[in-house]
Amino acid sequence: METTGKIALLIDCENVSFRSVSGVLNELSQYGVTNIRRAYANWKSPSMHGWEQQLHPFAVVPVQQFAYTSGKNAVDSAIIIDAMDLLYTKSLDAFALMTSDSDFTPLVMRILADGLKVYGFGEKKTPEAFVKACSQFIYTENIEIPDEVTSATDGTATPTRKSRKELRGDTSLVRLLRTAVEQTADDNGWSHLARVGSFISNSGSLSPVNYGYKKWSDLLRVSELFEIEHRNNGSEIYLRPKPRRAKSAE
Repeated sequence: METTGKIALLIDCENVSFRSVSGVLNELSQYGVTNIRRAYANWKSPSMHGWEQQLHPFAVVPVQQFAYTSGKNAVDSAIIIDAMDLLYTKSLDAFALMTSDSDFTPLVMRILADGLKVYGFGEKKTPEAFVKACSQFIYTENIEIPDEVTSATDGTATPTRKSRKELRGDTSLVRLLRTAVEQTADDNGWSHLARVGSFISNSGSLSPVNYGYKKWSDLLRVSELFEIEHRNNGSEIYLRPKPRRAKSAE
């Protein structure tokens, strides 16, 4: 798996649940080291109590931001200013933004323009513009840890896996998967899984986690949309579309 390197995580605590911070850090660990972790909020607000309990265990630095004017989001401005400061002063490889606010879409595009990746994490209410702008976006509901199981688990959420029927019923997903396999196929019609994954990453912000799977290979296997062949003692996976069934004569 490709690793990114050094990642800065900026959290808009007013627009995302504290129950997902553990899952977010687990996901980011696949791509590098999250050595900058900042959480922005008006920490005097009673609604931030849940977030306060997450700061010390996950080494997140709280950034106080007062609401200077009613109706204006000072937290958004603070995050944008800090992000640009980090972009110019720190040697980073990627940003991670935890927010469900589409106002950060221009910030994402600005960071991408400098060649850095942006991993987005937000609730399912997050506007599509922000979701699609990110290099990869994961819905936090899929990685949240419910209160009643937090103390009884290792801090890893287990998202509900979509069934074969549910996967095949998602026309956008099926279209993307078929296109990825077709566009990366060799002369014999077989596509290497790594190339399929790269095509998906470059074509949108989808993550298999949003469907309850850690890897695209697991999701593809369950969907049963493709023939799967293991080569080199199982170390490499190839796929090709299954032949379409001919309609029976009436």
